[in-house]
Amino acid sequence: MLDSDLARLYGVETKRLKEQVKRNINRFPSDFMFELTKEEALSLRSQFATSNKDGVRGGNRYSPFAFTENGVAMLSSVLKSDAAIEANIRIMRAFTAMRSFMMSNAHVFQRLEAVEHHQLLMQKHLSDTDRKIDEVLTRLDDKDSEPIEGFFFEGQIFDAYSLISDLIRKATNRIVLIDNYVDDRILKVL
Repeated sequence: MLDSDLARLYGVETKRLKEQVKRNINRFPSDFMFELTKEEALSLRSQFATSNKDGVRGGNRYSPFAFTENGVAMLSSVLKSDAAIEANIRIMRAFTAMRSFMMSNAHVFQRLEAVEHHQLLMQKHLSDTDRKIDEVLTRLDDKDSEPIEGFFFEGQIFDAYSLISDLIRKATNRIVLIDNYVDDRILKVL
């Protein structure tokens, strides 16, 4: 906010507001307040058509101060008007109420943090699971991949025989059978 707007808000003249800021300049670091450059001030004047360029017929002769949120709060503590004092009291009460709220609800914030952490873990787990499912589906969709093992149910004799025959034909060095159900038919295939 600009100094002239804050002067109206706090019920003081802009000149007095600037005096108090200059007297208490150590309370207004650059992230609380800064002075507009001449170009910025001229830009504001031309936008609002409040003064001519040379400043002869009214308007500000000096560049205005611009205040951040922290600067507005600090300004209420250095001005002596009733409005500034009332604003400062309200700010102090708000900070006290906020601290009290934070202290009395600390357990809620801790639980929210725990829920958020749990949610992030679940999201990671779900993304890992999704990745694995995608990999399985990709492999199932891959027409070039050939099975190296299979599950067969009663009545699927030809499918089992076909898989075993294909596996035996692919063997280059040796074949090791580990199966309780190997019978003479398998031995004939070998």
